[in-house]
Amino acid sequence: MEQEMNTGGNKKVALYVGQGALIAALYVALTLIFAPISFGAMQVRIAEALTIMPLFTPVAIPGLFVGCIIANIMGGAIVWDVIFGSLATLIGAALGYVLRKNRWLVPIPAVVSNSVIVPLVLKYGYGMDMPLYLLVIYVALGEIVGCYLLGELLATALLKRGFIGIIRGNGEK
Repeated sequence: MEQEMNTGGNKKVALYVGQGALIAALYVALTLIFAPISFGAMQVRIAEALTIMPLFTPVAIPGLFVGCIIANIMGGAIVWDVIFGSLATLIGAALGYVLRKNRWLVPIPAVVSNSVIVPLVLKYGYGMDMPLYLLVIYVALGEIVGCYLLGELLATALLKRGFIGIIRGNGEK
């Protein structure tokens, strides 16, 4: 009987690790496929739509964090962007999970954390010669498009198709 319990636990761990890895891989792929608009002062990261995933599962938190790290490295970001841009995503995902009881609140932390942190990296890490307030506005607008517009479309599609039970790994719909 103990062996059965361990097997069930191992399956759940494998499911969660697989889901986190899938979210990370999707984040990387979407960031790199849309690289021309994923980086810079005026950026719309299509991958930020995935910041809605903490609504469905806590494994989205490390998945988004790792995906952002890899995407930033592969996209040629400076070390400060890899560190602080990825931390902004981690903060947004973790706080989004805390707010998951109201799906409309889930994207807010990602929008706010990226709108505060990324402009500082752009200004002081990359030396962009733009006023900081303008960088904040540009990043915030891109985050609103990625997290709210695209993220809510993704959430609606997942909820409509009954993916919530598959994501949670328990068959519930």
